This record gives sequence, structure tokens and C-alpha cells, in this order.
Amino acid sequence: MDDQTIRMLETTFVEFARGKEESASLFYERLFALDPSLRRLFVNVEMKSLATKLMAALGLVVGGLRDLSKVVPVLESLGARHVGYGVEEAHYQTVGTALIQTLALSFGDRFTPDIRAAWTGAYGVVSGVMIDAARRALAGNQAAE
Repeated sequence: MDDQTIRMLETTFVEFARGKEESASLFYERLFALDPSLRRLFVNVEMKSLATKLMAALGLVVGGLRDLSKVVPVLESLGARHVGYGVEEAHYQTVGTALIQTLALSFGDRFTPDIRAAWTGAYGVVSGVMIDAARRALAGNQAAE
């Protein structure tokens, strides 16, 4: 990822994170609108703590774009852990769509095609690492059975 794209992600993340609870609420609203069945994954979860976790995860990724080697192990751990929460591979596409929709709604006309492409690319990297880790975790679980 080039420096200009990383700066764009850093700048937009700072603004997005300012309204942490509102941004997270909008994200989960979009997520559940896209796939209401995902609500079952959150029945015993306090949504306010999810806002903090969502922004922390996004901040970790954006902050680590200049040295992905530091972020990849954390994403791999998250991907493996999410298997235990019932997250399926197809859910990553829905999450990505919800994230882009949330950013588009949050930024309005300022959500340019370049910003969309930057966030879409960053999410592609994140979801790819997490999906690969989830596949390995599932394969390990199946081998252990």
C-alpha cells in the first residue's frame, strides 16, 4: 500500500473514530440490515463494549499499515478466535459491505472514490488474513476430532 493511501486511511480513521459510539452503532445497524441472522452472534454481547473493540481493531489495522508484520499475527489470532464465535467465511463479505456503507454514510459527499478504494483495499487485506487463519483453525479443529 502506498504512502498516500495510508495517509488517507489514517486521516479518515481519526475523523471516523471521533464519533466512536455513533460510528459503531451505525456499523452494526448496517450489518444487521444486510444480514439479520448475524444478530445471533451478538446475543450475549454488550454493544457498547463492541464499539470500543471495533474502533480498537480498526485503529490497530490503520496504525499498522506501515509495518504489516506487526499486525498480521494479531489479525490471525482474531480470525482464529472468530471461528469460536460462529463467524463463517461468508460473513466477512457482509462485514466489508457494512463497513464501506458506514463510512459512506459517515462521510457523505466527502467519501470519494479514492477513499472508498483505500478502505476497500485495506479491508481486503484484513479479511484475507483473518479468513486464512480461520481456515487453518477449522482444519485444526477437524483434524482433532
